[in-house]
Amino acid sequence: MSEPTHDVAIPKASFDWLPLALVPLLALALLPFVGAPSTWLTLTVAGLAMGLIIFVIASGLTLVFGLMDVLNFGHGVFIALGAFVATSVLGGMSAWMGAPSLLLNLGAIFVAMLVAMSVAAAVGLAFERVLVRPVYGQHLKQILITMGGMIIGEELIKVIWGPQQIALPLPETLRGAFLWGDAAVEKYRVLAVAIGLVVLGVMLYTLNRTKIGLLVRAGVQDREMVESLGYRIRRLFIGVFVTGSALAGLGGVMWGLYQQNVTPQMGAQVNVLIFIVIIIGGLGSTLGCFVGALLVGLLANYTGFLVPKLALFSNIALMVAVLLWRPQGLYPVTSR
Repeated sequence: MSEPTHDVAIPKASFDWLPLALVPLLALALLPFVGAPSTWLTLTVAGLAMGLIIFVIASGLTLVFGLMDVLNFGHGVFIALGAFVATSVLGGMSAWMGAPSLLLNLGAIFVAMLVAMSVAAAVGLAFERVLVRPVYGQHLKQILITMGGMIIGEELIKVIWGPQQIALPLPETLRGAFLWGDAAVEKYRVLAVAIGLVVLGVMLYTLNRTKIGLLVRAGVQDREMVESLGYRIRRLFIGVFVTGSALAGLGGVMWGLYQQNVTPQMGAQVNVLIFIVIIIGGLGSTLGCFVGALLVGLLANYTGFLVPKLALFSNIALMVAVLLWRPQGLYPVTSR
């Protein structure tokens, strides 16, 4: 006689809220040091805007590494390319940029973003075919060949647009700031926050709620099994790389408008910041990249106000502190 069986309930893994809670905790912890609530609000919104722009830039590289296991050190060239394409597009839409109409100003910016993303995606496709495809699974060669690709890309940008810095002014209605009591919040930074949150929502929904996201994640775990079901994983992975390049182009437009100027070296300069964010968040984690970018943006603004000499080292100090706490980052992919 067989023994009776008993159903054993397996508890579902609960979501780890602690890394996400670090963002408001950091902001509240530094409120007493900043002093005036109005100044703190200004710095906080500026930090969130900077963090979300960095997230948009880094999200493309997070996708490429997390889903394709490709170390693309040439990611910066798509950032600079997107920014320079935007200067040309917005320069040709000066009537819309200078009009006292929010609708026309936003229209010009969104057109520039779409064109920049399209150009960055097309160049990303060529980049993957020529440089990345021969070195899949070889991380050292990926680092070397993609860095070489970024150097070549920077030189081609200089050939097309010149080596000098080019101004990228904000449109008429996005200049200035909203005044909330004694606090001043720049209008463009509010737009940057909105765009960054939309990008985060679309990425999380696509990866977790759609068939494409399911196939890509399954392809990472067991490529042969997915291909045996009739799906072409190579095409999906190429699409991931192209999407990552397009997001870098979008981030380049946002960063250029944030700085209000563009240079051919801007991508290489932002590259270090991107990798810090990805390491803090957990290599390949979209949510971790989001939290890491917010922490970096907030800390950079707070330290820039309180102790300017330490602002350049704040990001590295944050990365060291996080890795001492969680060596695999805030949301390591291996734990999901």
